[in-house]
Amino acid sequence: MDTKLIDALKSNIEELKIWQETMHRQPELSMQEESTAKYIAEVIKSFGGYEVVEGVGKYGLVASLKVGDGDKAIGIRADFDGLPISEDNDLPYKSNIEGRSHLCGHDGHTSMALGAAKYLAETKNFNGTVRFIFQPGEETMQGSKAMIVDGLFERFPVDAIYAMHNIPGLEFGKFYFREGETMSAVDNWEIELTGKGSHGSMPELSIDPLVCGSLLLMALQTIVSRNVSPWQQAVVNVGSFQSGNAGNVIPQSALLKLSVRNMNNEVRKMVLERIRTLTKSQAEAFNCKYEIREGSPGTVLVNTPDNTRWAADVAAATFGEDNVVRNADALMSSEDFAFMLEKCPGNYVMAGGGQGFMVHHPQYVFNQELLPLGAAYWVSLAEAYLK
Repeated sequence: MDTKLIDALKSNIEELKIWQETMHRQPELSMQEESTAKYIAEVIKSFGGYEVVEGVGKYGLVASLKVGDGDKAIGIRADFDGLPISEDNDLPYKSNIEGRSHLCGHDGHTSMALGAAKYLAETKNFNGTVRFIFQPGEETMQGSKAMIVDGLFERFPVDAIYAMHNIPGLEFGKFYFREGETMSAVDNWEIELTGKGSHGSMPELSIDPLVCGSLLLMALQTIVSRNVSPWQQAVVNVGSFQSGNAGNVIPQSALLKLSVRNMNNEVRKMVLERIRTLTKSQAEAFNCKYEIREGSPGTVLVNTPDNTRWAADVAAATFGEDNVVRNADALMSSEDFAFMLEKCPGNYVMAGGGQGFMVHHPQYVFNQELLPLGAAYWVSLAEAYLK
């Protein structure tokens, strides 16, 4: 256990809190994080030694620090976008913007990476290149692909890339690793049904999209229960059904918003095709027109086995074997870091945040005691790989 490293970063926790609280007060939504990106760039430039390139994939930035003559390079990725959720907390650093918040802890993730970046710039106890990759747009599954399309791995090559997420409910201070399929692919779709409105007293003059949508909603529930093996994992969730606003009016249209999650890419293809088929058949049965807006396609997050085992060994050496879980459960939540892992080997680790509300809850609070531990983990990976 590397108590010296952990103590050194714990002694800097107030500065890490300042960074996190500053971003927390002024959250910006996915792919709109112009001010946050500028703030991150200012902070990391103040450490000295880093080559900072801004505007990668719109608001992404990459900060590279080379020490010695080593030719190896490691990538450390942190996200920094907020959510369109109103915060319901009484914090001195509560969000100043109604309807926006950092209720997923991305401000904490970025602060942990900044803490590691500062420590590495001061100590330079490695030989090679460490690249801190600050990514926008994780919540909408856009930022990772935007940075990749903008030449992330060609312009800033790394041998492997690593990322982290805090998870409330998991034991505080423990690091949870899993090889292979770890997080599901997510597809956020919208289905709009268009009928013919009418007075509620004259349904014979209408084509009712609300009834059509209601039966479609129920039909969608059969996809997982009757098409997916019990040994596989999939979710088809209709989280929003919007149609009409008066009891005596048959509406003109109905809108269903879906969140579809799959842990296997082949199962995903089947599930999505079943949604298309059921939508078409139900719309035709009720004489409705339909439009499916498929959004940004997702992919399963697959941790590279060798990199995962290595990262778990490094974490055990830093925090003790008791604080490392090597065969953690898979999660049906999703992460666009999955796209980076399709291009480059690496690992995505879960950091236990202790008891509290789950991320995306209006009363979620990032556990600030996790800040120095996350920073220590990043330092340990960089120093171990570039020793």
